[in-house]
Amino acid sequence: MTTPDDRPAILAELRASPPRRVVGVGVLLILGTALLYLWLTLPVAGLGWTAFLLVFGGLSLWVSLRMWTATEGRLVLTADALCDAQGKVLARVDMVRAVNRGVFAFKPAGGFTLVLSQPGPRAWAPGLWWRIGRRVGVGGVTHRHEARYMAEVLDQLCQSRNGTRQD
Repeated sequence: MTTPDDRPAILAELRASPPRRVVGVGVLLILGTALLYLWLTLPVAGLGWTAFLLVFGGLSLWVSLRMWTATEGRLVLTADALCDAQGKVLARVDMVRAVNRGVFAFKPAGGFTLVLSQPGPRAWAPGLWWRIGRRVGVGGVTHRHEARYMAEVLDQLCQSRNGTRQD
């Protein structure tokens, strides 16, 4: 199924929830600022603690900036692939072997995990998705109901591809 301009039809879309986005980035900003403040104001307790405060304070600020820019975008599911807004393919639907969205599944908050048939390169968009080896985690600061819907559509696509039907 395609649209009139030959783009694949969008089956599901996933965006960051604005309140969760602000809270997630805010917590990282507060943590980074607090660690750098301690680094500047406390007397030198030792080289290890000084390095810890400086490195993790800077890392927290960097991750907060990455999360802010990553969560501006969206994820799009078509019949062929799960992509980000720029067209980067997170997972091709024909490579998805399982969709894990259970309570005890290792997954991002309010999201789901895909198990792929072949590993992909590591990638990460903080608060939106990550990929390590054969696993792709989707979720974090996203809307729970949109993530649930996307997982259900992906699951149905996989079942129809495999010829199995579970009701």
